[in-house]
Amino acid sequence: MDIQTIENPLQRSTNLQTATFGMGCFWGPEARFGSLPGVIRTRVGYAGGTTPSPTYRQMGNHTETIEIDFDPAIIRYEDVLRHFWRNHYPNRDQYKGRQYLSLLRCRGDEQLKIAEHVKEEMEVELGERIETEIAPFTDFILAEERHQKYYLKRYPKALDQLQMLYPEPSMLINSTFAARLNGFVKGFRSKDSLMEELAGWEIGLEGRTVLLDLFSKMKW
Repeated sequence: MDIQTIENPLQRSTNLQTATFGMGCFWGPEARFGSLPGVIRTRVGYAGGTTPSPTYRQMGNHTETIEIDFDPAIIRYEDVLRHFWRNHYPNRDQYKGRQYLSLLRCRGDEQLKIAEHVKEEMEVELGERIETEIAPFTDFILAEERHQKYYLKRYPKALDQLQMLYPEPSMLINSTFAARLNGFVKGFRSKDSLMEELAGWEIGLEGRTVLLDLFSKMKW
């Protein structure tokens, strides 16, 4: 059984939404949001600028950014934004240039409306003005493969054990299980809490058995 077969029931919802934002170096935020129940896919890349074909070494005026696909029945956009603003410093004097800018790109009028509302709420909670650059979404350029699921890739023994599910490294990008493992190794989830979540995934008995057995026996 391959990972697409296992995860298809989890990822097939037509109600998934996408959030795009930058909050400093994109490695940590991808791990943080990848650990959250309701987040289905994570990926890192570049957004917010005009430089064509940005790369990590030649980013131009883009910002390190992450995108998540999430199920609003489990985690609402409002909660995504609260998590976003509570976990980085959203003021411009913290950043030199645009690479690590606090940035939010909203998909449609509804996300823009929610963002302004939650921003006001979080300014009260944080006790200071939020200077996140908020604008309508235009584009997102996927970063190089080596930056995707960065913390998980620091464990080559684990990647070897995942080989049967991910014969190609690029397959990690869209995997919910890989997103959770990336958050786990960064310390955002405990083993027990992740085992409990996996046991509740509606992916069929065989799929749950494969993932639970693999994770419980994984050598790091």
